[in-house]
Amino acid sequence: MASSIGNEKSVNPVLRISQLDALELNKALEQLVWSQFTSCFHGFKPGVLARFEPEVKAFLCLILWKFTIYSKSATVGQAILNIQYKNNLSQTEKYQPLSKHQKLWYLIFTVGGRWLEERCYDLFSNRQQQSFCKIKSYISFGSGLLKLCGLLNFLIFLRKGTFATLTERILGIRSVFCKPQSVRQIGFEYMNRELLWHGFAEFLIYLLPLINVQKLRLKILSWCLPITGLSNSENTLAVHCRECSLCGEWPTMPHTIGCPHVFCYYCIKSNFLFDMYFTCPKCGSEVHSLQPLKYKIEMTELRV
Repeated sequence: MASSIGNEKSVNPVLRISQLDALELNKALEQLVWSQFTSCFHGFKPGVLARFEPEVKAFLCLILWKFTIYSKSATVGQAILNIQYKNNLSQTEKYQPLSKHQKLWYLIFTVGGRWLEERCYDLFSNRQQQSFCKIKSYISFGSGLLKLCGLLNFLIFLRKGTFATLTERILGIRSVFCKPQSVRQIGFEYMNRELLWHGFAEFLIYLLPLINVQKLRLKILSWCLPITGLSNSENTLAVHCRECSLCGEWPTMPHTIGCPHVFCYYCIKSNFLFDMYFTCPKCGSEVHSLQPLKYKIEMTELRV
């Protein structure tokens, strides 16, 4: 809300999820800016930015702070969600923007604290002197203590819904709506379509494992390519020995299941192991016995 609107008691509280979404949007923006910045140095020698990475990140965050918190008292994520910071330490009930001191301390706590943590780790990682080791231990202890305080603040935030970060609680800045919120008009058409689609997908996931796709395919093939009037004569068998009834190629290690058709050993064996009720796709005969076919036609066919 604007500075001329109502008192604090009439302000609608900002939802917890909206405050957390704003934080996530801020992190995504920082990662996007950093990735776009590093892409400008792809043609340079690898590791050019490695030595100055904390300083470069701090400079980019300083630019973001200048055009967000310093100018509008709101981060990019908050501006997208119609949220901005309010000076919660002011004695008046009306909306008061952040003071300059709060904005500067916000910069020090967020940008400066992150830079100090990264740079101090680099400075003291290779030092073996006792004084440097003590400083490093103090910094590690302080960092762990701040993370613990941040966890406690987050638990309090989940309970009360104010001050999503430890910095906001220390500086006394609170998230409020920039403008009065109107009643949301929600349409359930999209939600109904999604629920229907998810229900149909779950039904298919449950149904498909119960269907023997291989047997169904072979059954359809037997209907589309019916073969009748077969005899068990040698001429008929010689004709069908030229191709496997499953793969259509010249049968490798030809076998028969008791019908006039011939199969590759690996084709019929794999299908029979997959389905113990396997039937011939040509004539529908069941597998009575898997026997090798000893019929000398290959050499004669080659000579022809």
